[in-house]
Amino acid sequence: MAEFVRFEVEAGIGTIRLDRPPVNALNKQMQEEIRAAAHEATERDDVAAVIIYGGEKTFAGGADVKEFAAMSYADMLDRAPGLSSSLSSVAEIPKPTVAAITGYALGGGLELALAADRRIIGDNVKVGQPEILLGIIPGAGGTQRLARLIGPSKAKDLVYTGRFVKPDEALSLGIVDEVVAPDDVYRAARGWAEQFVGGASRALAAAKAAIDGGLDNDLASGLKLESHLFAGLFATEDRTEGMRSFIENGPGKATFTGK
Repeated sequence: MAEFVRFEVEAGIGTIRLDRPPVNALNKQMQEEIRAAAHEATERDDVAAVIIYGGEKTFAGGADVKEFAAMSYADMLDRAPGLSSSLSSVAEIPKPTVAAITGYALGGGLELALAADRRIIGDNVKVGQPEILLGIIPGAGGTQRLARLIGPSKAKDLVYTGRFVKPDEALSLGIVDEVVAPDDVYRAARGWAEQFVGGASRALAAAKAAIDGGLDNDLASGLKLESHLFAGLFATEDRTEGMRSFIENGPGKATFTGK
């Protein structure tokens, strides 16, 4: 059983729950437990959407600096790919994902949040990529996902300075998507996730693959990927049911089975 990360499922919603007090510092063990939870979320048919949550106090304060400080260049050369891929496993979950952020999402914590499709924060939260203050750079997606999300110039400002960003600026920059009262963070994330329970799961997976895959390529390649995924959905039972229901009953009334 995992020590620092739990995967809990309730009413079709999976929660990857970080639990390494006091600030959910992401050490190697925790990173691998996140990977395992992401894989379970991917494989379980009873999970329609996923929340990543660090509890009521802190999402994740960053990597375990004490663990990093003890590592040599050779050590990190071996470890860096696994560090990055452990958080990428969250991005690869083929279902809607949302980070419910309380307290802080700094360094590796923000990188984990960036791996989700959506980010909801409390109005007292601070986010940032402060690795430069340690003499390093983000190493688990921060230079890549942040730049793709908000543009290279804004991402460079945050990475170069290492400054902490408050909720209003985080929202205006596009780092986060919604700001709510601190006590409402998980509830708001769950409310967003619940709309996908009973949804057309194969179409949702295809939509995510098309958007994410398209961003990694030029427009022409993205359009080819979209066409391939679009055509593939015509082999699903959900497509048949969705169109039958639309013709007979109008939009939004189909019953999908995920097949």
